[in-house]
Amino acid sequence: MDLLTFTDKGIYCAAADVYLDPWRGVERALITHAHSDHARWGSQYYLAHEHSAPALYLRLGKQIQLQTVAYNEPVYINGVQFSFHPAGHIIGSSQIRVEYKGEVWVFTGDYKLENDGFSTPFETVKCHTFITESTFGLPVYRWKPQSDIFRDIRFWWESNAAEGVCSIISAYSLGKAQRLLTHLAGDSGPIYTHTVIHAMHEALRSAGMTLPYTEKLESIKDPEHLRKALIIIPPSAAGSAALRKLEPVSEAVASGWMSIRGARRRNTIDRGFALSDHADWAALNKAVEASGASKVFVTHGYTEAFSAYLREKGLDARVARTAYNAELDDSSPEEKKLPEV
Repeated sequence: MDLLTFTDKGIYCAAADVYLDPWRGVERALITHAHSDHARWGSQYYLAHEHSAPALYLRLGKQIQLQTVAYNEPVYINGVQFSFHPAGHIIGSSQIRVEYKGEVWVFTGDYKLENDGFSTPFETVKCHTFITESTFGLPVYRWKPQSDIFRDIRFWWESNAAEGVCSIISAYSLGKAQRLLTHLAGDSGPIYTHTVIHAMHEALRSAGMTLPYTEKLESIKDPEHLRKALIIIPPSAAGSAALRKLEPVSEAVASGWMSIRGARRRNTIDRGFALSDHADWAALNKAVEASGASKVFVTHGYTEAFSAYLREKGLDARVARTAYNAELDDSSPEEKKLPEV
């Protein structure tokens, strides 16, 4: 029997009687990161990396029973050794290493190899079996260096400011918003954040994490104060009536999907920046090869295409059906209840 199996509740380790990133409530859940498709409400006990705690409490509630660990700290459950290793996806994101009777599996959750300057960078973990995402598992998806993307965003922002136009960019409240703020805070102008993103940043700061300070967008009563500003909003707020009151505005999206011709037009936005917190085609292949695994399960994204490619390279690669999503609006139901600006 495999060390990890794919069930209707999630990825299950029978030897330890625990689930990894379950999509239904279970007794004991090990969580790779705090995005809403991987960390769901309803489990009795949670185990996650310590940097995930503020986001998990914000999204799942202070009442959850949460134990945290440091990276590379072993935890033993019924004789099975678990440890969390940096995935580089967002703050606190982890690959979960599972070892039992000499067999080692690694579940990546979501990951990227480029160091984003805020999250702990990805760490290769050797294993026999590797469970990987494939959100962007096609050769067409190849990211430019993030320094080039942030240069393009800054130029767009400064050009708008020179014309008295508000610059609005949508990004996940957990992950990309911190990445944008880390790289763009400086001399180009003030940065304001939507209520949802402001709440996430306050939770992270309260846990001791360093982020440049921003004012909450709803605190600004005079739109003229926003003409030279960059406003970061979650995808759920894009195109809202409240934001239209700030016109003239230029709206942009930061997403890996913006690398595909026509994506900007379909989203009726002015600019699209291909910035993703997921691995591109080259990085996915590099991670699989570096793991040393002979067996690979592909969980979400372009699963059929990526697994077929890996089989052509001689690996035992299979598709695993899961409930994880790819680059969708990650605002949790609780965050979406916060007042609009």
